[in-house]
This record gives sequence, structure tokens and C-alpha cells, in this order.
Amino acid sequence: MRAIALTLTLLAALIACSKDVSPQVTVQGPVVHTDTGDVRGTVHPDRRVFQGIPYAAPPAGELRWAPPQPAKPWTGERAATKPGSPCPQLNNVIADLSGTNEDCLFLNVTTPATASPDHKKPVMVWIHGDGAIGSGDIFDAARLAVDGDVVVVTFNFRLGVFGGFGHPELKDSGTIGLQDQRAVLQWVKRNAAAFGGDPGNVTLFGVSYGALSTSAHLMSKESHGLFHKVIMQSGFTLMDMPAGAVYEGIPALPWYGWTTTKDAQTQGVGLAQQLGCKDLTCLRTVPVAKLLEVPQVMNIFQPYALGNDQLPADPAQALANGEFANVPVLSGTTRDEHTTFVAFFRELAGMPVTAAAYPELLRKAFGDQAAKIQAEYPLTDYATPALAWAAVLTDRMWAKAQLKQNQLLSAKNPLWFYEFADRNAPLDIPFPKGFQAGAWHAGDVQYLFRSGTTEMSKDQLALSDAMIGYWTNFAHRSDPNGDGLPEWPKFTTPDTVQSLAPNAIRQVDYEQEHRLAFWEQVGV
Repeated sequence: MRAIALTLTLLAALIACSKDVSPQVTVQGPVVHTDTGDVRGTVHPDRRVFQGIPYAAPPAGELRWAPPQPAKPWTGERAATKPGSPCPQLNNVIADLSGTNEDCLFLNVTTPATASPDHKKPVMVWIHGDGAIGSGDIFDAARLAVDGDVVVVTFNFRLGVFGGFGHPELKDSGTIGLQDQRAVLQWVKRNAAAFGGDPGNVTLFGVSYGALSTSAHLMSKESHGLFHKVIMQSGFTLMDMPAGAVYEGIPALPWYGWTTTKDAQTQGVGLAQQLGCKDLTCLRTVPVAKLLEVPQVMNIFQPYALGNDQLPADPAQALANGEFANVPVLSGTTRDEHTTFVAFFRELAGMPVTAAAYPELLRKAFGDQAAKIQAEYPLTDYATPALAWAAVLTDRMWAKAQLKQNQLLSAKNPLWFYEFADRNAPLDIPFPKGFQAGAWHAGDVQYLFRSGTTEMSKDQLALSDAMIGYWTNFAHRSDPNGDGLPEWPKFTTPDTVQSLAPNAIRQVDYEQEHRLAFWEQVGV
């Protein structure tokens, strides 16, 4: 399972909209009383912003890999005008972010100017993607909060080896990052009202690894009651991975984002041995920088461990049995999910997909069904072999798993299914020059967390407005529909999927669009 971690070092979601372009004013205040002390934020003409609020104690020393502990109260006013430190991480080719400070469990709150304890708004709690790099403050929630009339909470949580580490001495191995996220939801329950948020109306939403995290909370009984709706953007709850589908040399894996508790603990013991440690006490003294430099944990997320007090042993079985929170769901993918992975783990990694390599890639991934798949996805239908390979895996990995996930969830919960389909979406990560990314993985995030909009056309801005409307209507009323928006039917059959593209918001047949009947027929 260690190798799978290499596949998700993608920060598409995190670099979208990283700067607040609206003018700040110098008005002092406001001050809000939280259960650990008073915080003073920043006033803008249309909103208030509070940054760097600790929601748990620094997870350092004896608290490294321990469940989040209560933050220490303070006296007087705490300035909440700058983000807190990001959790330990190393930068990569996609994002220039790094840090070694374990005092990193901070959150940020953005409220519309009209929010107050007497005028409470729905709360939206955002889990960023990737799982190895990033921080909550990167996402500017201004437009989402103001235009959608909601309170938005973003936050940091322990990443990589600090969040997903497993060890025989560690209870609930491989779920520490998940427990950090739950601590944020508990903080929201205690404190949202003071910021003008409604603790009885909380929407948990995330992208990629953040959507996987959201699905984990859906299945974790410990989290139930702390949120009332969920939005999952490009998650992979039920996704497996054919051999070589993402990174050269990785064999077929049954889960993309999950591991077993046993495997997590075995990996942790191996890491300890490399570092000359025999127990957790020793590991907790290893400098952060040294931990981050170990090859198999460097720049990679750690999959959540299954089969413990936090998570079920089999997510597919849990969903099939209805063993998840009974809350409304909005869930979807992008039209061209896998272009991002082909671009970064093939083209930019020096292993480009060529016409000669294409048949062999299919053979390694799909065995004796390769010829049928090549006939269904011939190179002549695509501008490059890389795009042919991306189309195969978008349909086989992402679309197949997403449809199955949403079918199982919708058997119990009301669900709205979308597909982001702007194939000219601005590129916020460094794709290879000339690469046709299409509606790439996490390309929809910038349409929600929007600040610098110069790269968007008028039609794309209109799509952004519509998406903010849909997402925040869902937060308000458990239904994305609202005045001025094209009707979005509740998901019942594959042809009730809402396609989101500039000047083309409409229903599509997701099963037909992604050739899922073909994939069912070939059985791989």
C-alpha cells in the first residue's frame, strides 16, 4: 500500500485561489468569544475573517501520533488576522509549500457581514485535498461565504506520515488525520454560534483526498451527528487501481486511498527500523525534517486504515449495508479526471505514453481484455496516446467507482450527482506545455473558492456563480436547486446526472458518456 501513496501528490485543489484580492480595511475588530478565549479578526466591507485559531493542542512530543487534545485556553484577545503554521510537509513540483512546525492545528472562519449570533447562517466545513501537502488558509472563502450567505471553515490537519501513521502501539492506527478533522467538527459544534453560524446545519465538504475523508466520516459512527449534509468532489471511496494505471510498476490494488490496520502497522514498524527505533517513544523524538526525508513517506499521503474503532473493514460492504450517516449528499466527478495523473506521473515523470507503449499499458492493466479495450478506445479517436490512456482510466477507475458509490448512497440518502465538464477550465497547476487537460481532477475547486478571476471568461464566471449557488443552496436547504438556476433533478438513474459546463448546464447519461456498459461487459 506504500506505493499507492505516490499517486496522490496532487495539489490541484490547494493552489486554486490562493490570494484574497478584495481590499482590506483597517477597522479594528471584531472580537468573538470562543470556548478557549477571545479572538480578534479582520473586517472587510462584506465579510469578517478569522485566521489561525487553534482547535487542538500542538501534536508534538508525547502528542505526536496521539488523538487531538484540547487547545490550551488563553487570556485577553488573541489576534486572528494571520494563518497558523501549516502542518509538516515538503514542497513538490506542483506546490511550493513546506514546513516542519508540529504546532499546526489551526482553523479559519469566514463569515458574511450579516452573520451574528442573532442571524445564524449555515456552516460549510472544507477538507482540502492531497493528504500530504497543503493548508486550509490557501482557500479564499470570500465569494462562497458572501455570495452564498454561509459561514465557511477551513483548517489544517496532520498530513502524510504524521496523519496516517500506523504502529502496533498506536490505537486506531492510520486514522490520526481523520480524528483531527473530527476535532474541527466538534469545535464547530461548540463555537459556530458565536461567529453567526448554525451548529445544527453543518455541511462537510472536500475534494479528492478531502472527499475520501468526507466519505470516511460518513461511515465513522464517531463522526455522526457532527454534520448534517456532505459534498464529495472527485472522491474515490470504492475505487480500485489496475496495474500500472497511475504509476509505472505499481501492481493492481484493491483500494485507492484505503489500507488495512495490519498493513499500516507493518509499514510503521518498518519505518521505525529504518530510523533506528524500537518503539513509539523513540519515534516521537525523531526530528520532523528527518521523518519527512525518509523516501517512502516523503511527499506522500498515507491511506486511511480500515478495520478499527474508527472505520469499517470494507467500505463497499458498509455502503451496501447502509452503514453510513443518514444525511443528504451532493457528489460528483470531473469529466476528465485522469488527465491530471497521466500528465504528472507519465508525461512529466519522463515516461510518456506513446503509440507503441499504449497496447502494452493496456495489457499490463487488463490482461486478455486489452485488445477489446483498445478497439473501444482506439488511438485514432484521440489527439495523443496520453489522452487515450487518460480516457480509458477516467472511465474505468473514476466513473465506474463514482456511479457505484452514488447508487449505494442514494439507496438510503437523497443524493444529487454532478459532473464538472468545463474542458477549458483554467490550469492552476503546471501541466506539460500543450497538454490537453480538459475538465481535470479538482479543476472545479477554483469555481467555488474564487478570488483572482482574470483567467476566467465571462461564461466561466457565470458557471462559477451557478456552482456557488448550487453548493450553498444545498447547505441552506438540503437541495441545490434555487431561483435562477437550471433545474437539477435528484439522482435516480444514470441519466439524471447534472453536467456543469459554461452555457451548458444540463442532464447527461453518465453511464453512456463513460461507456460503463462496456466496462461491465469486459469485466475488468
